[in-house]
Amino acid sequence: MRKVGIIGAMDEEIIALKEKMEVQKVENVAGLEFVVGELSHLPVVLVRCGIGKVNAALCTQILISQFHIDAIINIGVAGALHPELKIGDVVISSDTIHHDFDASAFGDDIGVIPRMEESTFQADAKLIHLAKEAGKHISSIRQIYVARIVSGDQFIADKRKKDWIWRKFGAYCTEMEGAAIAHVCYVNEIPFVIIRSISDGADQGADMNFNQFVKLAAQNSSALIEQMLQYV
Repeated sequence: MRKVGIIGAMDEEIIALKEKMEVQKVENVAGLEFVVGELSHLPVVLVRCGIGKVNAALCTQILISQFHIDAIINIGVAGALHPELKIGDVVISSDTIHHDFDASAFGDDIGVIPRMEESTFQADAKLIHLAKEAGKHISSIRQIYVARIVSGDQFIADKRKKDWIWRKFGAYCTEMEGAAIAHVCYVNEIPFVIIRSISDGADQGADMNFNQFVKLAAQNSSALIEQMLQYV
């Protein structure tokens, strides 16, 4: 693996990694700042994509087409769906789905993208393994899960919506970028993994919990990535 692209949606999700990088140059493309350098002695391109699936997809394609990366890791925070998840726990994607994609008027199930062979995007097995091994060395992480992650252009802060997503997709957590990144990686045949630390419960208190715990959650996912790259 010669070069890894690392994507976070917000500054809080990438700042710790940026501070530890040996930065070689910074390139601005389509309003995005791509930080090129080394992290844990591995060539990386680090970027804040912005919030939401369109921003994430745009950023991912630029990484692939212009920076010629060999794998993509998406880091950040997420809202818990599974009842056992606690603040700061980490979920490594087994696969991802767009929970808000709805073409059911044409007879397709929610989450199914018409005229695509796949609507469930499988994470790379090697990257999953590396992330799991790395997580064992991060003392601040209480628990690590490998499970489905879903994405939508919605910050989930409603228990009824949360419960519906949990029942419908069996996902452990929800966020706003991962499935779009996975989707672009799938069509480009680029290995990927989504790594999210829990910042809130995706319920009525989600906005308050998010603001309180986003930094803690982001630190956990960043620490895991730094450790993970040492194994690549």
